[in-house]
Amino acid sequence: MSAAMLPLVLDSLTFGINGKTIIDRVTVEIGAGPRTIILGPNGAGKSVLMRLCHGLLAPTSGSIAWRGAANGRNRQAMVFQRPVMLRRSALANIVYGLKLAGVAPRERELRARDVLEAVGLADVADQSARVLSGGEQQRLALARAWALGPEVLFLDEPTANLDPGAARDVETLIGQIRAGGTKIVMTTHNLGQARRLADEILFLDRGRLVERSPVESFFRQPASPEAAAFIKEELP
Repeated sequence: MSAAMLPLVLDSLTFGINGKTIIDRVTVEIGAGPRTIILGPNGAGKSVLMRLCHGLLAPTSGSIAWRGAANGRNRQAMVFQRPVMLRRSALANIVYGLKLAGVAPRERELRARDVLEAVGLADVADQSARVLSGGEQQRLALARAWALGPEVLFLDEPTANLDPGAARDVETLIGQIRAGGTKIVMTTHNLGQARRLADEILFLDRGRLVERSPVESFFRQPASPEAAAFIKEELP
């Protein structure tokens, strides 16, 4: 078993652009185990925080560091709200990702076909990824990330653009990935989804980490007025 990267430690993490602070002095340690969902209203900074964690953005101030024995980015992956599909087949999309990750040529197609089978896309392996439905493309994006064997998988609103049936399929797949030992860190503004998928909630409001709670405590008795107002507004 290779060394672990976690925990991920954010210390006074701040990010701003054009004079506007988007992430405001966030300090938190994200460890292995619990499914962590970053929850908050639109514009709270959830996606920006996720990109900072993944290394796509550099903080304006503060720090972010993997503190485990394996310090680096090689064992994390990210899936976006609108996945980018290459002009290739579904199979080739995964194979290309494995090539970039340095997987041996003889292993790439075998691993790619295995993961397509696992996500229910084996029958479209040779179809162009760009003609697949939105739900199929999101499952393919998850398969492409899963094939890398990440220790941590960042998911940015992965079902936001999907119909209810496709969203359920993606949620089921997220459960499969987590059952295989991958740490899930995910953003959403959907309270029902957060309740179904989270073990702990990080509640973000206007770029500040307002609250961190076990999921049931968060919904039963939120500790901050911002979280209480958000729950009241979003629940039917």
